Amino acid sequence: MLQDIRNNAQSTIAKIIIVLLVIGLSMFGVDAIIGGFSGEPEVATVNGQDITERQFTRTVQMQRQRQLAQMDNPDPSLINEDQIRQSVLEGLIRQAVLTQDAEEQGLILSDRDIDSVITSMSQFQVDGEFSRDAFVAGVRNLGMGVAEFREALRKEFVVNQIRSGITSSAIVNPQNAEAILRIQSQTRTFQTLEIPASVVADQVEVSDADIQEYYDEHKSEFLQSESVDVNYITLSVDDLASQVDVSEDEVRDLYEQRKADLGGDEQRRASHILIEDGDDAQAKLKEVQQKLADGEDFAKVAEEYSADTATATQGGDLGYSGKGVYDSAFEQALFSLEDGEVSEPVETQFGYHIIKLTGVRETQAPSFEDMKDKLRQEVAREKAGQTFSEIRTQLADISYSEPTLESPAEQLGLTIQTRDGIKREGNQAPFDHQGLVRQLYSDDVLSGEYNTEVIDVDKTTAVVAHVSEHHPEEQLALDAVSEQIQEKLRAEKIRAALADRSKALVARLQDGDAPADIAADADAEWTTHEAVSRNASDVDFDVIRSAFSMPRPQGDTASYDWVGGAERAVVLSLSQVTDGEVDGQETQMQALNQFLTQQRGQSEYAAYVDSLRDSAEVERP
Repeated sequence: MLQDIRNNAQSTIAKIIIVLLVIGLSMFGVDAIIGGFSGEPEVATVNGQDITERQFTRTVQMQRQRQLAQMDNPDPSLINEDQIRQSVLEGLIRQAVLTQDAEEQGLILSDRDIDSVITSMSQFQVDGEFSRDAFVAGVRNLGMGVAEFREALRKEFVVNQIRSGITSSAIVNPQNAEAILRIQSQTRTFQTLEIPASVVADQVEVSDADIQEYYDEHKSEFLQSESVDVNYITLSVDDLASQVDVSEDEVRDLYEQRKADLGGDEQRRASHILIEDGDDAQAKLKEVQQKLADGEDFAKVAEEYSADTATATQGGDLGYSGKGVYDSAFEQALFSLEDGEVSEPVETQFGYHIIKLTGVRETQAPSFEDMKDKLRQEVAREKAGQTFSEIRTQLADISYSEPTLESPAEQLGLTIQTRDGIKREGNQAPFDHQGLVRQLYSDDVLSGEYNTEVIDVDKTTAVVAHVSEHHPEEQLALDAVSEQIQEKLRAEKIRAALADRSKALVARLQDGDAPADIAADADAEWTTHEAVSRNASDVDFDVIRSAFSMPRPQGDTASYDWVGGAERAVVLSLSQVTDGEVDGQETQMQALNQFLTQQRGQSEYAAYVDSLRDSAEVERP
């Protein structure tokens, strides 16, 4: 087992921290892995092992924080606490049975094994060497102690060994992949007879009695949703920035601060000859230096001798670069050369370089005139950000103590806006923020007696609102919805008429009537679609779906079916099914077989975990 771990130290193991621990902690919690402390209240007992209340509470908190972190606008009130508690408890129970199963199978990792794993992780290495400082810092970032991390890693590894063993041992019959590939690449040839809605539209009538009956039976569909009309004040950094005075000196100061980052650095073009370190390295270096001293062309020598195959064919040319790109020794030598000068051998981790400076240029920074508008906006937004915090605090204080928005708007020089018809869901910004909408529909605010709190609808915008009128949910009168009902009933009747017509035509085809006679009676023409694939774009999707769900034709007898809607119906006659070829598709076969094997392995592991969970003795207080 340890050898497998070491073999994957730079790939799988490098992801263990992120994949197994971070996600594991989010799902199960640290204590789910390392076990709780005895003597604490428990929320469940799994095969005699307690899941403590401290474990459970800590994991619930972590899961709650994880969900908040995934929200664009974090709002704790949107979190389903009951759902979190249920999923966390079930996750802790499953983690417990997995750990117990690993222990029963005798899967362990010794302290030496754990040390070997940890020191091989790239996350904890600096310049290729294990760094204890990086290790401790990384562990603390996970909210764990070193001992906790070691034990968590130990148990995650042994559980993962079982997972790997089951998923990697799955077997899939290669013929399954071949059959799927044949079906995926299958083509079908069929004919279609389209019947437009106009053929049956004149036969469809919707009476007043029909409308009345539908209205009486579906009154719940015709309710005017509850809504509110509001006055509101928006405070935004952008609006404040447009009002901020920014001096020319402030903009120029920022330009000077940024100038070094905007360009103006010297760049040098280099060519090099790389001689890799080895027993004959010094001899090659002398040979190269002698050829250059004898006047041979640097590019020609580079092509012959340089171990950097990517640049050797280009005469060793590395192009233009500024500082901070190359190894420090290489950079120091390059920037000490005069144009056209060749360096002495420079040793780096890659070997020995002979460097030639072939060009020098200065990059030009954007001018102040080009940058000033953008920089002015940046200065204005920075000032506005500071003002935003101050005014927001004042707005919160005043709007809390005042029954309407007139006073805070007047005192702070803000504008009152109005918006009518705000519902509990489906509103446009800023009322797409659920926290703001919930406040509007709270009892105190809904009555019109109080303002909402100041709500940050995003990082740079705050809103406070006041309900001016509340419109309760109400039943719409028949006159207001009769046209809507008529259109709905008419579409349904046309759909039904098209279905009846299509079914009758299919029945006649199955009874042996000639397709030409059917077309004549339908006043339409058959359209042939040759060798259509599943993903064809020139045929309607519902027609393709129907064509590929029809049974294969028997001999010369076609298969028939129909597909319909409110606009048209289509009768189908399937005449030929051609399976795809698998010869020459070895790559696709291999990929598909691998996918099926992985899917089977995951399914078998899920079943294994379910069996452990079902057989576990779980007690809850």
